[in-house]
Amino acid sequence: MICDRIEDFAQALPKDRALAGLDLGTVTIGVAVCDRMLSVATPLETIKRKKFTLDAARLQEIIAHRELGGIVLGLPMNMDGSEGPRAQSTRAFARNLERLTPLPITFWDERLSTVAAERALLEADTSRKRRAEVIDHVAAGYILQGLLDRLHHLRSA
Repeated sequence: MICDRIEDFAQALPKDRALAGLDLGTVTIGVAVCDRMLSVATPLETIKRKKFTLDAARLQEIIAHRELGGIVLGLPMNMDGSEGPRAQSTRAFARNLERLTPLPITFWDERLSTVAAERALLEADTSRKRRAEVIDHVAAGYILQGLLDRLHHLRSA
């Protein structure tokens, strides 16, 4: 089930289940997960993209192993707020993934998430080689944390 509104996503989430955050790229998929309290996002891994069925199979393994309850996909919006070809590709990925899982799926504006991840890795004095290895799942962590913060705000409002 794809939820365009965060409020609908929050309603659809099962209790006491963690979430996955995904940063979809053309070559890789960054994956982050959170705790069952939905408070802290943690970068997990970067999947090298092959074809949708193989990528989805790896995601389903992660979902099953970690008993996840929902998925948030970073939506690459243009700086003016419009959706370009990459956003449409992300929405298509979500529609294909929706056929394979009953979990609620939503989107989070990922503008500047990679920039923030790069900045954090530079501040941590991470080598260029290591940054290239981890940037996608660190960006997924920023995407997921943004959603978690919004969910927390909804619960406390």
